[in-house]
Amino acid sequence: MPTNPLTEVNSDAIRYRIVPLIVACPLFLQNLDTSVMATALPSIAESMQVPVLDLNLAIASYVISLAIFLPASAWLSNRFGARRVFCAAVIVFSIGSALCGMAQTLAQLIVFRLLQGAGGSMMVPVGRSILLRCIPPDRMVSAMVWFTIPGAIGRMMGPFFGGAIVTVASWHWIFLVNIPFGILGVVLAMMFIDADEKLAPESAGSMDFLGLAMLGTALLGLLGGLELSGKHLLPPALVAAMIVVGTVALCLYVIHCRRHSNPILDFSVLRFPIFRVSVLGGLPVRIAVIGAVPFLLPLLFQIGLGMSPLKSGLITMCIALGSLTTRAVLTYVIGRFGFRTLLIAASLIMACLIASYGLFAASTPVWLICGLLFLGGLATSMVMVTLNTVAYSDVPRARASHATAMASMTQQLAIALGVVIGAWAVTFSGHIRHPATEGLQASDFAIVFVGVALLSAWSALSFRTLKSDDGSELRQQRTGT
Repeated sequence: MPTNPLTEVNSDAIRYRIVPLIVACPLFLQNLDTSVMATALPSIAESMQVPVLDLNLAIASYVISLAIFLPASAWLSNRFGARRVFCAAVIVFSIGSALCGMAQTLAQLIVFRLLQGAGGSMMVPVGRSILLRCIPPDRMVSAMVWFTIPGAIGRMMGPFFGGAIVTVASWHWIFLVNIPFGILGVVLAMMFIDADEKLAPESAGSMDFLGLAMLGTALLGLLGGLELSGKHLLPPALVAAMIVVGTVALCLYVIHCRRHSNPILDFSVLRFPIFRVSVLGGLPVRIAVIGAVPFLLPLLFQIGLGMSPLKSGLITMCIALGSLTTRAVLTYVIGRFGFRTLLIAASLIMACLIASYGLFAASTPVWLICGLLFLGGLATSMVMVTLNTVAYSDVPRARASHATAMASMTQQLAIALGVVIGAWAVTFSGHIRHPATEGLQASDFAIVFVGVALLSAWSALSFRTLKSDDGSELRQQRTGT
């Protein structure tokens, strides 16, 4: 019986929207988990009878676990198949969440967060590799827009979701609510993502255990040291030693990577010019918009301007609303102006908006603050979605797993660097402006936001090295579907 071509086209169009949403489920879970966790820290500390500061270990342990296990995602995906690894990672994350929800002590919570991070380390990079394998290039812009929506929703929902849970129920439910989302993600993945053939061991190559140990040590030292820096949980000398050991291990891994035929994470993907600009050139703007700004704004609103946590959260939500609004027009804008022009313009606009945040004062109208944050969300979305879309345009699909793992690793590093840089900058600014006075003031943030804005402008300089036609094949959207 002949098939209807129109039906097939419509079926493909629906699938190209559903698959990005499915593989973005982990991004939703991670963003929701991170923002909810931050909101619930006081309640957890009271329940466990520990200082709030000690709970930073529960946050750091998750990031450290991500760092250790993330490099293995590329090899596991190639060896066992992306869909299998994706579903297994979601299951491990969900089990870790369930155990976190049953934790009674801080030690138990830290251990279970390590397990949760092991699953989380593979969910996002493997999900991105599935996206690159399942979606044709001419559909990638639209697919990447759909891919970023759940993450933006997770960031927007988190503070209020966490506040509501700890108000009407127990903090344990901030972890338990991940379970139904995880089950739904696995079921939808089995329904809509095609199974890939499991490769023979010789096809995927042998596991690079030495490289995994080197890179795991490097990321553990660097990210762990950065996360613990300034938190007084470990002696400063030990934290500094972690960073030094991590740096040395990273250098050793780079040498190892050049000599090994099948490294655990292949740094040679940086030879692809567009991908290199996205990862290295885009690192400063990522440090600014996904690391420093989300950390600094609550401090400015709650400590500098004296807002309540609820009011601060409501105002900060304007960024997520702006980010979601962009999705409606981003495909058209990319097609109209191209990746290079849009990245440069959006990064510079983002820099100006970030600098303006430092001018907020108690007398600034709320509508003006909300408007500037909304525009900041628009610009942030323009930069991040465009950057993530064009990044893989010159990466062969056979190398997609290595590229997505490296991009995810860079993103985790950007978050850690952004928080550390922001904390150091605010502390230094406050000490310079009023060393004899304890506590932060709104004026301490002005120069800090200017410095963060310069990071965004720095990336704009890197984006100038892109060619005007880079990623042009991604802009050739088919019509009529």
